[in-house]
Amino acid sequence: MRLAGMTASIAGKAAKNSLRHLSSDEEKRIQARSELMQDVGIQIAETLGEMKGAVMKVGQIASQYKDVFPPEVAAALEKLQKDAPPMPFGQIKAQIERELDAPLETLFIDFDKTPFAAASIGQVHKATLPSGQKVVVKVQYPDVDDNCESDLKQVRMALKIAGVLNMNRKLQEQLFDEIRQSLHDELDYTKEAHNLRVFGAFHADDAGLIIPKVISSHSCRRILTLTEEMGETLTTAATWDNDIKQKIAERLFHFSAGQLFGLYRMHCDPHPGNFAFRPDGSVIAYDFGSIRSYSDAEVQLFRRFARHAIKGDVTALEQDLVTLGVRREDDTNIPGAFYTTWLSIGLKPLSIEPYHNGAFDFAHSQIHHEAIAQMRSSLKYFNQFQPSAVTMMLDRTVSGQYWNLVNLGVSIDLSPLVARYI
Repeated sequence: MRLAGMTASIAGKAAKNSLRHLSSDEEKRIQARSELMQDVGIQIAETLGEMKGAVMKVGQIASQYKDVFPPEVAAALEKLQKDAPPMPFGQIKAQIERELDAPLETLFIDFDKTPFAAASIGQVHKATLPSGQKVVVKVQYPDVDDNCESDLKQVRMALKIAGVLNMNRKLQEQLFDEIRQSLHDELDYTKEAHNLRVFGAFHADDAGLIIPKVISSHSCRRILTLTEEMGETLTTAATWDNDIKQKIAERLFHFSAGQLFGLYRMHCDPHPGNFAFRPDGSVIAYDFGSIRSYSDAEVQLFRRFARHAIKGDVTALEQDLVTLGVRREDDTNIPGAFYTTWLSIGLKPLSIEPYHNGAFDFAHSQIHHEAIAQMRSSLKYFNQFQPSAVTMMLDRTVSGQYWNLVNLGVSIDLSPLVARYI
C-alpha cells in the first residue's frame, strides 16, 4: 500500500511538472526537471527508509548504481546505505531457533542481545559457541524474501513514471535483471557462505588480507555464523601514519584487482562498513553477498580498455566503449579532446606524464569535483552514452574503492599496482 501510494504520488508530480512547463524555455525545463528529480529522490528514500526488508534492500541496491539514476535521485537514495534501526531481540531469537531448529541456549553459551550492526535485510550479533570460540552471527529478518519480486517491480515502476529511467526497454531489463540477481544472491546466506569459502581460498596466501571463516554447523539460508575477525573503522585508520595507510591502500587494490583479473569473480560492495583495519596495515573484508562473475572475454576487454586509456589511444578507447555497451552505436562524431579531457581527470592517481608525477594525495583529491564540472560542460555528448549491464558492478566497485582511499587520506602512487595487473 505504501509503495503504491508513493508511485501514485510521483506520477502526479511528474504529470503536473510536464503540464506546468510545456511552454517554458529549455533552461527552465532543465531546472524544473532537476527540482522534480530531487523531490522524487527524497520521497523514494524516505518511503523505503521506513520499511525493513527486501523493499529497503532494493532501494539500497539502487543507490549503489549511481550511473543509472539522475544525480539528484542517487544523492537521496545514498542515505539508505546508512545503518537501519535494529529489530527487537525476541524476533531475532525466534528466527534463529526456527532456522537452526534448536534453542538459542543450546546453540550458543553466550549471545549478545544488542546487535553491533543492523541493515536492511538483517543484523549481526556477537556470540560464543559451546566450544568457547568467539563468532559473529548474521540473522536475516523474518519474511524478507517473500515479497522480493513485487518490491522490485514497484520501485522500478515509481522510477519509470517519474522519468528517471531514461533508457530503452531492453537496457532497463538488463539493468534490473542485474539488480534482481544481486538481491536474490544477498538474500541467500548459503550462497554467501560459498562465496566466503571461495574468496578465502583465493586470498589464503595474501598476507594481511583476512576473510572470516564459515561455521557450517550454525549456518543456513537465513543464518550465517562466522569466526570473529575484528578491526578498526576507516575513520580510525585515517589517523594512522602514511606508511600504514599505504599498506592498507595496496591491500584494498589487490583485493579488487586480484579478484577481477585472477579469479574472474569480484566482491562488488566496497562500502567502508564492509572492511575493518588493523594497525599493522591488515585489512579484514566482510559481506560477500554481492558478487559478480565475469567471462574471460569481458576481463580481457577491461584490461584492453585500461591499456588504451593509459596510452591515450582515444580511437581504440571509443571502440572499447562501444563493445562494452557504454557508447551508443550511432554516427555522432565525438571529438578526441572529449576523451583526453576525461583521461586527464581519471588517470591522476598514476605517475604518468602528463597526468601526474609522483605519489597522489587522496586526502586532497579533486578528481570528483573535476568530474562533476566536466560533466556540465560535456552534456551535449551525454546522449551518446548509457549505463552498461557489463560494467555496472565494476563501476560501483572502482568508485567505492576510490572513496575508500579518499577517506583513508593516503598518499600513494598506484602506478606499480596498475602495472602488475594491466
